[in-house]
Amino acid sequence: MQGLRVTPARAGGRNRLYVNLPGGPTVAWYDPDNGRISVVLERYRDDALAALAPYTTGDLTVGPPPVPSSAELARLALHPDDDLAPNRPGEALYAELDPRPPPGLPRIRRDPRRADLAAQQRLGDALDRLEGAGWRTVHCVPLPGADRIDHLAVGPGGVLAVRALAAQGTRVRVAGPVVRVGRGPANGYAAAVRRRAERAAHALATPVRPVLAVVGAARLETEAVPQDVRILRDDEVAALARLGGVLKPAEVEALYAMARDRRTWLAV
Repeated sequence: MQGLRVTPARAGGRNRLYVNLPGGPTVAWYDPDNGRISVVLERYRDDALAALAPYTTGDLTVGPPPVPSSAELARLALHPDDDLAPNRPGEALYAELDPRPPPGLPRIRRDPRRADLAAQQRLGDALDRLEGAGWRTVHCVPLPGADRIDHLAVGPGGVLAVRALAAQGTRVRVAGPVVRVGRGPANGYAAAVRRRAERAAHALATPVRPVLAVVGAARLETEAVPQDVRILRDDEVAALARLGGVLKPAEVEALYAMARDRRTWLAV
């Protein structure tokens, strides 16, 4: 059958390849970790195997999928174009940045967005490593008005809207609502991440904690930090794995299923 679409994504902490019909429904998926192809629509079995053939290796087990959880059922109904789970950290910046300057045009100064991208990549990798502790993260969540949440983490410790602040090799000083990076001007980063957390709480109908993560700073100084905003360094992200007592595993998966759906964020 022509038109089957093979799309990589992560689910339940695993890398998978999903086969979808042109209209969106999932036909099958391939889990390379255990060499299993789970067929959802049996009448498309041969077509799905043919579509996955270039990506499979070794011995394969083919059969119906295991009994899905409610979160898995929600994911299966999600059109790939609405699924934010494949987003890379800093996804929106990849399209904005030209990897090569125009011929003959000298680069006078480094584009600050490149530092932002590097910071989001570094922080995103640290958040993704929390999956073993029951956390799920959606990167680069789009909000109306050309705004976005850098990282939305859902886990046993609750829901976190995380802003990555690029500060490679500089001093960062947080004094109340004001954040200063190096000798740069004072900025309202704390207020911005708080507003995004409020929008996320409205969309998900659950409390969302704003987090400002300072990436690569030579020194972080804090004074009168706002109580509702958590300030941390990127090398402290691993400590989030110890947070718990807020959400049960089923609640984590249900909120993650909502967070990864682009339509959740259309009216916040």
